[in-house]
Amino acid sequence: MAGQEAAHWKIEDLDFSRIARAEVRRDENLFYLVACASFIESGSDLYTQNLVDFFRGDDEVTAWLTDRWEAEELQHGRALRAYVSHVWPEFDWEGAYRGFLEEYATYCKVELLAPTRGLELTARCVIETGTASYYRALARSTAEPVLRDLASRIAADEVSHYKHFYRFFRRYRQEEGLGRFRVLGTIGRRTLELKSEDADCAIRHVVRARTPERAADTAYIQQLSARMNSTVRTHLSPGATLKMLMRPLELPAGVQAVVQYPIRQFMEHLFLR
Repeated sequence: MAGQEAAHWKIEDLDFSRIARAEVRRDENLFYLVACASFIESGSDLYTQNLVDFFRGDDEVTAWLTDRWEAEELQHGRALRAYVSHVWPEFDWEGAYRGFLEEYATYCKVELLAPTRGLELTARCVIETGTASYYRALARSTAEPVLRDLASRIAADEVSHYKHFYRFFRRYRQEEGLGRFRVLGTIGRRTLELKSEDADCAIRHVVRARTPERAADTAYIQQLSARMNSTVRTHLSPGATLKMLMRPLELPAGVQAVVQYPIRQFMEHLFLR
C-alpha cells in the first residue's frame, strides 16, 4: 500500500508544454467537457466531509476518505484547471467557480445521502463507475496527447476508488443484511442522477463566464449538454461500465447467466439513454 501511495502521479508529471493547443483551442465541446469536470472535481471537499460525518466511528473508511480519496479528487480538479488555463487562458476560471461552488454547496448535504451506510456505498460505486466511464470516454474522444494522458490517469484513479468503495460495501452489505432488490434500487436511482444536478450546475456557470449573453438561453445550454453527453456516449465502453454497475448485486454465476440480458437492457436504458 505504501508503495502504491508513493507511486501516485503528480501534476508535475504532466508536460503542459506538449499540449497541441492549436488543435484543441477551437473545440468548444472539449472546452466544456474539461471545464465542467474541473469544477465538479474541485468541489470534492464539500461532500467528503459529509461522508466522513456519515461514516464516523468507522476509522478505516474515514481515514481512507480523508487521506486518499479527497486528496486525489482535489488533485484531479487542479490538474484539469491547469489544462483549461493553458489552452483557454482568457476564461475566468476562479470567478466562474465561485458562483458554481455557492450553488453546488446546496446539493452537498448529509440528509441527501442514502438511508444506510451499505446503500450509500452502493451509490458511491455507481458514481465512481460514472466518473471512470466519463474520463475513459474523454481520453478516447481526443487525439491531444496531454489531455489523453490526464484523462487516462484520472480514469485509473476512479477505478481504484471504486474498488475501495466496493470493498467497504461488501462489509456493510453483510452487516446490514442488504438484499439484492434494495441494492438494485439504489443502483437504478443513482444511475438516473448521474447526469443531473452536478453537471447541469457546472454547465450553467461555465456558460455564464464563457458567453454571458447566453447565460439565460435554456435551449443553448441544453444543446451544449446534449453534445457533451453524445461525446461521452459515443466513446463509452458499455461492457466495462455495465460490469462495474452490476458488480454490487453479486449474482451467483448461474443466476447471472439467466438475468444478465434483462439487467443489461435496464442499465443501458438508464446509463446510456
